[in-house]
Amino acid sequence: MSPERLSSRTLSTLPADVAKPAYERALIRPGIVHLGVGAFHRAHQAVYVDDCLAAGETDWGIVGASLRSADTRDALGPQDGLYTLAVRDGEGERLRVVGSILSLLVAPENPEALLAVLTDPGVRIVTLTITEKAYLRAAGGGLDMTHPDIVHDLANPGAPRTAHGFLAEALARRRKAGIPSLTVLSCDNLPANGETLHALLSEFASLRDAGLARHIAEDVAFPSSMIDRIVPATIETDRARLSSLLGVEDAWPVVTEPFCQWVVEDRFPQGRPAWERFGVTMVADVRAYEDMKLRLLNGSHSAIAYLGLLSGHETVDRAFADPHIRAFVDGLWAEAIATLPAGLDTEGYTRRLARRYANPALAHRTAQIANDGSQKLPQRILGSALDRLEAGASPDHLMLAVAAWITACEMRGGTLRGQFTDPLDEPLSALAGRHLPATEMARAVFDLAGFARDRAGRDRLIELTAAHLDRLRRDGPTAVLAVLAEKGRVA
Repeated sequence: MSPERLSSRTLSTLPADVAKPAYERALIRPGIVHLGVGAFHRAHQAVYVDDCLAAGETDWGIVGASLRSADTRDALGPQDGLYTLAVRDGEGERLRVVGSILSLLVAPENPEALLAVLTDPGVRIVTLTITEKAYLRAAGGGLDMTHPDIVHDLANPGAPRTAHGFLAEALARRRKAGIPSLTVLSCDNLPANGETLHALLSEFASLRDAGLARHIAEDVAFPSSMIDRIVPATIETDRARLSSLLGVEDAWPVVTEPFCQWVVEDRFPQGRPAWERFGVTMVADVRAYEDMKLRLLNGSHSAIAYLGLLSGHETVDRAFADPHIRAFVDGLWAEAIATLPAGLDTEGYTRRLARRYANPALAHRTAQIANDGSQKLPQRILGSALDRLEAGASPDHLMLAVAAWITACEMRGGTLRGQFTDPLDEPLSALAGRHLPATEMARAVFDLAGFARDRAGRDRLIELTAAHLDRLRRDGPTAVLAVLAEKGRVA
């Protein structure tokens, strides 16, 4: 007989040391629609909302929507949206059942159902964790107007496929019906993510209707935010172990670390939950926090992922324990810190990052972090590298991260086959198959991905990347890291 599932009915049977929703879920009304209900959202924003609901803010429940896959709905639907959050470190594990997600939709199955929720007057905020690639930007940073899904959404506004299409149609319907506008809060790892989404959606709307474009440009709030929590992909052993501890089956629990941070630009014309009561930092400008996180955490995370894969390390903690990679990360941090504004506690921040990366309980896979490098590296690595060049210094460590990504992409035809994916997989694989010399390969990849396009230091970045790429191909990562470390000691 199959074990019972976690659900509203079985909540009362859970062990006493498992935290449960401290509110009556039947009394909660939806006030937030979240696009992209993955593990990160369920370990981050949904938890903060859960805290607010427990404090009596009953009109901020979440309707989760997947823009592509039905996996989350299929797993959590039979569980009434409930799931277990396992907060894990070297000292142990704490379990909590989160109840803030009231229902789940799968947009491709029924676009109208999602549009209906987005136009509900009770819904006032839309949050997004759709990943960088789902913003559908062209190489120059604007909207990719040739993308098939953008073309489809412009021709079929009532049956959209993209976040842009759903948001534009919902805002158009609300405007026509006289319903106050939504606040659209991006929670993705993009520089100035609110401004970026605002510009892209305005550009999309301008192709539909000039009046709608003006409304979005002038009347809709797009606050920026910075998010931070390490959330590895849930694996089968997690499901089995946590279900055993619960005494009921949880089809999709989430495993995470104790650290959690959310910095949000406080611009919500239609109101918001009192997130600040539970640790969210509400500010007038998130840029300093955002730059520090993108350049120090996300930048080093990507570098660890690619160098870890090349060195045979499956998880971040194992890669970080490699003395060559550990020394490299210190060098990368030093280069990136020099590009940040004064006044930030970068020493304390990197000290906390080192503890988090060394956490053996998370088993955060390097292959998971390696996905979508062409979309992530511009803001995580290249922005710091260009700023460092402009200051008259060389971004040697930073550009090794880019070279390691290219090398890892080349090796997916062999030892790294199937390890990670990228939106540019097909052309990247074609380039790798040509076995180009390092300089030609580096320039071709920069051209393909639009890296540092029209920037004065572009040729120097290509030169540094090519030099690292040549050495990685010839000598391997350990030798390259040793030479870089020796160069740093001599300098």
